Amino acid sequence: MIDRKQNAFKPPDTRKLQEVIIDHRTRIYIALDADPQKARERYFSRFETKKA
Repeated sequence: MIDRKQNAFKPPDTRKLQEVIIDHRTRIYIALDADPQKARERYFSRFETKKA
């Protein structure tokens, strides 16, 4: 029999990321040196392309 290795998933360290609040129930995490306004624009642009 072949033993399968378990993939160890390591979640990102949120202490090293900047939290951007989109609305009251949506939060995204970006790099500390990234622009929060551009992150919001990229987030909303995903939904605009799906609607088209």
